[in-house]
Amino acid sequence: MYEFNDREKIIVFTGPDGSGRKSVAEAVGQTFGMAKVVSYATRSQRPGEVNGQDYHFVTHATYEEMEMQGEFLESVTIDGHYYGIRGLDVEEHLDLRGCVYLILNREGAEILKKVYGEKVVRLFVYADRRTVEERQRRLGIDPDTITARLGHYDSEMAYRASCEHAFENYDLGQTTYEITNTLEAYLQRNLVDKD
Repeated sequence: MYEFNDREKIIVFTGPDGSGRKSVAEAVGQTFGMAKVVSYATRSQRPGEVNGQDYHFVTHATYEEMEMQGEFLESVTIDGHYYGIRGLDVEEHLDLRGCVYLILNREGAEILKKVYGEKVVRLFVYADRRTVEERQRRLGIDPDTITARLGHYDSEMAYRASCEHAFENYDLGQTTYEITNTLEAYLQRNLVDKD
């Protein structure tokens, strides 16, 4: 098992699809100079997604081989697709930067919390159902995918009470600022002006 030092943290951004968690995570990650750990997925790339940046898109056969080799810390199946995080990716990024972030659904967030305990800080980012649906439509996501994602909305929202912090996201700048202030207490990077 990986040996953490006092300052090392795994920051998990979670919440419903369309909540803006990816935009918030990337802004906060850049502010703190955190490395992003990219998950593996067997589904097809969606418009605007970049392989190696949003997910490592792999075939079912490749994913199953990696899983048989014990490479994944967590592996979940959602709507018939596999998603997983390689333990080696987490540990290598922690060694380099001392802090990493991930964007995960509730299953992935919960598994990481069980594996790494207090070193994991879960940040729940959310918006109301109508806003989430509108954001996904504006991104050009196909209606069937939006319907499938909204089918998970209530179960994702129920996870909010389990997370260390929750942030309503209607303004990217404001939400990023609030999360940066919150993480400053954990990371002690002296990025926030207290005056």
